[in-house]
Amino acid sequence: MALITKVKELREEAGIKQSELAEKVGVRRETIVHLENGKYNPSLKLAMDIAKVFNEPVENIFQFTED
Repeated sequence: MALITKVKELREEAGIKQSELAEKVGVRRETIVHLENGKYNPSLKLAMDIAKVFNEPVENIFQFTED
């Protein structure tokens, strides 16, 4: 499965830096980098925390596809 994420798109639209998003959701900036590059599958809590920051449903931000 591959992760498709809109974290970077939403973050840039909101004018938030990676470090700012990381602070808001309680992770390191590197975690946000890996999320944006689809190299890290977020925990349910992290996915929900990110969704809350952007006021979007989780499924609008994260999607899994079959490889």
